[in-house]
Amino acid sequence: MKLASNKAILIGVCKQEMLQKKNAVLVDGVILNGPIMDSKAGEKFVEEACKIIMEEVVQKADDVTEKVCEWQAPEKLKQILDLEMRDTGECHQKILQLCRDVIKYSVKTNHPRFFNQLYAGIDYYSLVARFITEALNPSVYTYEVSPVFLLVEEAVIKKMIEFIGWEEGDGIFNPGGSISNMYAMNLARYRFCPEIKEKGLSGLPRLVLFASEECHYSMKKAASFLGIGTENVYFIKTDERGKMIPEELEKQVQRARKEGSAPFLVCATAGTTVLGAFDPLDKIADICEKHGLWLHVDASWGGSALISRKHRRLLHGIHRADSVAWNPHKMLLAGIQCCALLVKDNSGLLKKCYSAEAAYLFQQDKFYDVSYDTGDKSIQCSRRPDAFKFWLMWKALGTTGLEERVNRALALARYLVEEIKKREGFQLLLEPEYANVCFWYIPPSLRKMEDGPEFWQKLHQVAPVIKERMMKKGSMMLGYQPHRGKVNFFRQVVISPQVSREDMDFLLDEIELLAKDL
Repeated sequence: MKLASNKAILIGVCKQEMLQKKNAVLVDGVILNGPIMDSKAGEKFVEEACKIIMEEVVQKADDVTEKVCEWQAPEKLKQILDLEMRDTGECHQKILQLCRDVIKYSVKTNHPRFFNQLYAGIDYYSLVARFITEALNPSVYTYEVSPVFLLVEEAVIKKMIEFIGWEEGDGIFNPGGSISNMYAMNLARYRFCPEIKEKGLSGLPRLVLFASEECHYSMKKAASFLGIGTENVYFIKTDERGKMIPEELEKQVQRARKEGSAPFLVCATAGTTVLGAFDPLDKIADICEKHGLWLHVDASWGGSALISRKHRRLLHGIHRADSVAWNPHKMLLAGIQCCALLVKDNSGLLKKCYSAEAAYLFQQDKFYDVSYDTGDKSIQCSRRPDAFKFWLMWKALGTTGLEERVNRALALARYLVEEIKKREGFQLLLEPEYANVCFWYIPPSLRKMEDGPEFWQKLHQVAPVIKERMMKKGSMMLGYQPHRGKVNFFRQVVISPQVSREDMDFLLDEIELLAKDL
């Protein structure tokens, strides 16, 4: 008891001496003098962590001998990572080991044999840009807190608008193409009935929009989120290649008018998610002009073809659109996320639709030109400087370097198609016009089977088994899906400039190897 008392007295004396020595200010028992972070230790940690990133991520990015993934079941991975957060912090060495584990058990999307999604590969300039923005931690809403990044976004948007073919326009970077599509839908509705911003949905006619059967699922989500309703999205039939049929669009517009509904928007797609189809934009634009409808083009995936003089014909007529969604983080490797909504209107429609005029941010009596405070065009307050990584990459590679990436990706896709045609057991769904190569692999046991329900039922089970085996082996990652009545097939997507002809050959060889006993 006496020992505890003496210890308490000693602590009190030491604390009093410290207060006297440093003239410390004490508030609610908390000493306020000086920082509480150990900057030197923090800097050392960052230095060591960056070394791990360089060695385990950047330097291994193009090494095909590395695994694409180190598959673990969820429950086992939870144990490996030690996800529990505790009352006391853990030492730096343990945190660094956690960093190594996170890298080890994450999917290496920069691996040359990661073909699973509509993004892949590594761009070193974009990566450095992300390091810079993460270190600076900016938010892009006012010029006073983000001068460089606001000017960069303005320059990038201006250049993207030129490639669409507009003489002027507006735009903003968003967290994903899905959000860009939602922005466009809301903007089209605001143009149709501006009073909705203040008065809401009550009293409005039944609004109807049109999108192809192959459109991205974000269209349905946006209609739900905005209160339009998924039943008021009229899905337009597509042809055998997945392109919207203009004549069917005309029929549905007329149907909506006869029902007493109010059509206001057509969402066309330039590069559908599964088949990579491009809607006939010129013919769709004719219908939109005839009926006074806003034309939005979801070019999240296919927009980067505009950079290529050889392939921009895929988006012929896009200059007639009222708005365009374009994701440079896909084909151009700008890094997730990098997604722009571009709008032909330059009268301030975007700001009128979304502004809330927050007085604590957007004061009109600032000492600089407040037109650079562009944050009120966004539904977000805090917003990442996503345009910067695209800008730095573009500055480093030039337009010709970006064009080369698009041309090479589509040339590799063409090479793969020709190789598929030569190999027994591989069957194309259709001739691709973009980087989506869709095909079945028919294992030896099914090749002599008669075409019928039993054959297709068995074939449906093949792709999931091959996918499981490649994941557990870690040799590559390739997506599969059923689609519009067709049984499971593979969708191979070529994007990364690290991908070579040898990787295309490996893909086909590996499928044959993994399925040899099926």
